[in-house]
Amino acid sequence: MASQDGNEAVVMETEGSPKKEESACANLGDEDAEANEQSGQEDGGNSSSQCQASVSNGGDTDDGKETVDLKIIWNKNKYDLRIPLDATGASLKERIHSLTGLPPSMQKVMYKGLLPEDKTLREIKVTNGAKIMVVGSTINDVLAVNTPKEVIQQEVKAEENKKEPLCQQKQHRKVLDKGKPEDIMPSVKGTKERLPTVPLSGMYNKSGGKVRLTFKLEQDQLWIGTKERTEKLPMGSIKNVVTEPIEGHDDYYMMAFQLGPTEASYYWVYWVPVQYVDAIKDTVLGKWQYF
Repeated sequence: MASQDGNEAVVMETEGSPKKEESACANLGDEDAEANEQSGQEDGGNSSSQCQASVSNGGDTDDGKETVDLKIIWNKNKYDLRIPLDATGASLKERIHSLTGLPPSMQKVMYKGLLPEDKTLREIKVTNGAKIMVVGSTINDVLAVNTPKEVIQQEVKAEENKKEPLCQQKQHRKVLDKGKPEDIMPSVKGTKERLPTVPLSGMYNKSGGKVRLTFKLEQDQLWIGTKERTEKLPMGSIKNVVTEPIEGHDDYYMMAFQLGPTEASYYWVYWVPVQYVDAIKDTVLGKWQYF
């Protein structure tokens, strides 16, 4: 019986030991933990492994990695960012995205030139406190820029429907009453042609002077030439193109290029041959022709 009682006592003590060690581990200071770790190594590592199991890393952090503090500058705003020195340019773009909302694909990151995505910050010698310039627009910004042009075209069309025909308005009648210019280019009714390789000439402007149109596609420009001067307009600056057939001469059109937000910015051209009207509108408003 004594032997059995002794065995039972041993078993009970063995089962209780982990709880005591676990409790001891929870109360260890830094010095005690080090001593316990050395003791655990002598005992086969059991105590050390039990104590280590209770330690939490707190998730993924940059602890233990060499980091660098950067100043991110975008859209007149400044952001502080700490990032591992061995992070790549692509990783930096992802972190910039989380700060600014600017997608990586729309970022141009500058540090002594365009920052490469495949190299680390260490490789390109980024220093602590460096200023990183970011250029780019969010999708909302892009839409905000592009939308007004479409809205203007819709508003102009709605306004035109309310008014009397352009040909009957006084400002246009004084030019149209001069009649068809003798040197106007011939029209081809019922067909659509690409822009000619030579300037469209022989037409009138709103003052009744002769005007010619030259489309410089390689420069993305429209040249409006008169006897006095030649205006070179970027295609992107023209917000809309307004057209209407000339009453009694529906094989010729009057046409306006809208250069600003109001009708006062219209540049009027009269006696445009009908076969070129669609080609002019498509070219100016961005629908390129294929030759």
